[in-house]
Amino acid sequence: MSGISYVRGDATVPSVKGVKVIAHVCNDIGGWGKGFVLALSRRWPEPEAAYRAWHRDRAANDFGLGAVQMVRVERYVWVANMVGQRGVRTGSKGVPVRYEAIGTALGRLADEAAGLGASVHMPRIGCGLAGGKWSRIEPLITERLVERGIAVTVYDHGEGPG
Repeated sequence: MSGISYVRGDATVPSVKGVKVIAHVCNDIGGWGKGFVLALSRRWPEPEAAYRAWHRDRAANDFGLGAVQMVRVERYVWVANMVGQRGVRTGSKGVPVRYEAIGTALGRLADEAAGLGASVHMPRIGCGLAGGKWSRIEPLITERLVERGIAVTVYDHGEGPG
């Protein structure tokens, strides 16, 4: 038992009460345009705008692998932009996912969620375009979030991974 709840549905529409954080993984090169971010952008313009500004001004902020940007999109809903992949393509260094960066970001997310008294909602982060394996990501979520008492729900879309 991982302590993670798995449901079918859309991670951008968490159906629980209270404060919610929708977490997802971004790349470290400022790209936003494929995968789960499209679903986010269909619902709210703020996460993409904030991410692009964060990347653009990265010389003066904490943008980089392992960083987390919290973006409030509704009274009780936040989006966590977590930088957890190097670039966007599979190449000589393997797939874009960076497990260590995702682990670091999840630790920061745990602090934010605990401070907000929030539950965390996400797709299978790092496993779509980033090319990661859920068997490596799930233990990070359990260790960084669940073991700190934060409720985590992972959403599997009805039409398969993506």
